[in-house]
Amino acid sequence: MNYRHSFHAGNSADVVKHSLLIALVRALQIKDSALTLIDTHAGCGLYDLHGEEAGRTGEAAHGVLRAFADTNPLLDDYRAAVRAVNAGVEPQLYPGSPRFLAQLLRAQDLLILNEKHPDDAYALRGAMRGTSAAVHERDAYELWLAMLPTRTPRGVVVVDPPYEQTDERARITATLAAAHRKWSHGVTVIWYPLKDRHTHVRWKEQLGRLGIPKMLNVEHWLYDADQPGIYNGAGLFFVNPPYAFTQGLPPLLEALRAALAPEGHRGVISAEWLSG
Repeated sequence: MNYRHSFHAGNSADVVKHSLLIALVRALQIKDSALTLIDTHAGCGLYDLHGEEAGRTGEAAHGVLRAFADTNPLLDDYRAAVRAVNAGVEPQLYPGSPRFLAQLLRAQDLLILNEKHPDDAYALRGAMRGTSAAVHERDAYELWLAMLPTRTPRGVVVVDPPYEQTDERARITATLAAAHRKWSHGVTVIWYPLKDRHTHVRWKEQLGRLGIPKMLNVEHWLYDADQPGIYNGAGLFFVNPPYAFTQGLPPLLEALRAALAPEGHRGVISAEWLSG
């Protein structure tokens, strides 16, 4: 499944992913010790919702615009982060994960971004100008392992590929296994699109066989039944999520489900432990 982010910026998957990233980092920042935040597939950093690619799909209308129309205060942090890159009331620009993470940095934290595609890496450097982020242009899986263990006591690796390659899931699985051997206490977030249940169930079984003691799976299915041949939602795996994050998840997930449910559908968003 090809998932170039410029076509999908601000969609329902982004709302869920970025809301949970904010909650995760803030839970980790309850402790004062420094964090290293690493984004292995950083993309362009900033997206024009009125541009040709995002306009072609119109997915922001069912994602960020629904979140802005909602009044649940649990989504206030997400809405504030989007407003921070926009001048008007309605968002025209959408921040990618790098811009969300940059807003969360404390003085003691580090942000490392990686984007292999040359044009996107160039755009990323422009989008991150004025921040303290370090930008790399390397193979994502090589960088993932090379940066571990992090220089700071704690860290988060965000893995958010476009799934353009048929072996993407296999590379994630192999790299996660190697990363866990080097950095067993580290926090890792892996995002993926949901098109059909069979592919996801098979991959979840493969990840479960890695024997990682603490892996949480959150998945958001937009429709009450699978819609053949289209994007049905997205999910995330969290390795070693902190207690404060998991305790706050149920009301946040319900707020996201209610805000993003398509007309005529209730939708499902759930969290379950893979192991441990």
